[in-house]
Amino acid sequence: MRNAAANHHSGDNHRDILRRVARKAMLQRGLLPDFSGQAIAELDAIGSPAPVTGAVRDLRGLPWASIDNDDSRDLDQLTAAQKLPGGGVMIFVAISDVDVLVKTGSALDGHARHNTTSVYTPAIIFPMLPEKLSTGLTSLNLDEDRLAVVIEIKLDEDGSAKDADIYQAAVRNRAKLAYDSVAVWLDGKGPMPPQIAAVNGLEDNLRIQDQAAQKMKNLRHEHGALSLQTIEASARFSDGIIIDLEPAVKNRANELIEDFMIAANSMTSRFLKSKGLPSFKRVVRTPRRWDRIVELASEWGQSLPATPDAVALEHFLGQARAKDPARFPDLSLSVIKLLGPGQYVADIPGAEGKTPDGHFSLAVRGYSHSTAPNRRFPDLITQRLIKAALRHEGTPYTDSELEDLANHCTQEEDAAKKVERQAGKSAAALLLESRIGQIFDSMVTGAGTKGTWVRLFHPPVEGKVVSGYQGLDVGQRARVRLAHVDVEAGFIDFERIS
Repeated sequence: MRNAAANHHSGDNHRDILRRVARKAMLQRGLLPDFSGQAIAELDAIGSPAPVTGAVRDLRGLPWASIDNDDSRDLDQLTAAQKLPGGGVMIFVAISDVDVLVKTGSALDGHARHNTTSVYTPAIIFPMLPEKLSTGLTSLNLDEDRLAVVIEIKLDEDGSAKDADIYQAAVRNRAKLAYDSVAVWLDGKGPMPPQIAAVNGLEDNLRIQDQAAQKMKNLRHEHGALSLQTIEASARFSDGIIIDLEPAVKNRANELIEDFMIAANSMTSRFLKSKGLPSFKRVVRTPRRWDRIVELASEWGQSLPATPDAVALEHFLGQARAKDPARFPDLSLSVIKLLGPGQYVADIPGAEGKTPDGHFSLAVRGYSHSTAPNRRFPDLITQRLIKAALRHEGTPYTDSELEDLANHCTQEEDAAKKVERQAGKSAAALLLESRIGQIFDSMVTGAGTKGTWVRLFHPPVEGKVVSGYQGLDVGQRARVRLAHVDVEAGFIDFERIS
């Protein structure tokens, strides 16, 4: 058992505890929890959104809408669609033009470049850019004119991308929508959200988008994109006390946005390549533990080839989901752990074949993060590369600078995830600290030289097995007893029960 003293926090304000834990974790991982005085001074000098008068195209007449989480305020993208003759569809993805207000080399840019991402913890968010920008002046807010980078993709009737164009435009968000209510409506299980009814033509437009997204998704899965479904839990508070961890499950509206963003990110990479410019790619290599994935499939009564095969893995996942949908999120989590993490790489013209190019779990080649520049620095880098191409200018970053940034963004993304995990575990420890000695059913989520970890089925909490872990491997089930928690350190320790 780890030598960390447990503290009972009955009656304490859990939000305050979790804010303190998160700030400490940010500093320990070398991330900046606060903006510098120079950055704040730059922010104070920005009084309004960028004017749209210089936009190349005026697309404010399209029925643009944002679909995001209920509480999202940093709106990076809008979507719209148009039917084409012959059964095709034109989809439009508008990405907030963040670069127009956050200039390369500025103090605001320096903060974003240092952290590389917004960090989301249960009680506090550490935004990559100040909220005056990310939820205000560079957010695609409802009924406000904004500059955007628009990715226009022409789809054939089967959902395959036939052609694409990228340009700057003026846009206007006509409806701020939420995933859950849109999904219930699309599935025919609930009423149409009133925000949709209030915008002329939006109902039909969203149905066109949904049909296009379904075709795109089906086509990607035919080519080996993986149907993974995990349980993301968020803390629920009552009067400052955490009372539960609530799982969020992906739905049809999530999938609509996800498929549009995958298409936009793929076309962004293709666009930069066609212009002879470098790109900032997101890569997921072939699985590092394919042998264990093969074993997992065998345990489910299925066989996989000895060498990594995305199409075969997707076929297995589809059968597993149909066979046991309740257990499928646990299988998905195991596969994700075994696939290994993604990374950023700089794809430099003339270096073809020297840089990894594929995204194994999405079954795409050439994939650049571009759709969340308020929240991810790689997307802001990509936006600057796109705008340089549109202006017929040279790259705003040198090759060596892009390579250094790729390594830095990969490292800082890992640091940010560790902060989020630690803060999440502290929240879970607060929830569980009164339940020491209780027995739970769990699944093994990690096994290696650094230790063995399990996730409880309910509440969905992950912790370390400190006793009886011998012989356990990813994907196996185990009965465990809660042995110890440490809220400040984010430790949750279990003992395996034979």
